[in-house]
Amino acid sequence: MAVRRKPQAKKLKFELTKSAIAGIAVITFCLFLWMFLLGVWTGQSLLLPVYEKNGVAAREPGKKIGPLVIRAEKKVVQEAE
Repeated sequence: MAVRRKPQAKKLKFELTKSAIAGIAVITFCLFLWMFLLGVWTGQSLLLPVYEKNGVAAREPGKKIGPLVIRAEKKVVQEAE
């Protein structure tokens, strides 16, 4: 009686030349560079300072507002004479 053999699964095999590997590396590098630059551009636009004018927030890159300074004032207590 003959023993049944399992059918062998077909293996997928890629064969690439050195120039094909270099081309894939260049394309991958360009994609990563594009994503990096897009992320930097988006981050810069999200991190712009928000300027307030009459209680309304607006993004106006032409105006520069210094740091907010809160000064504490001493109250002078007058003694009753």
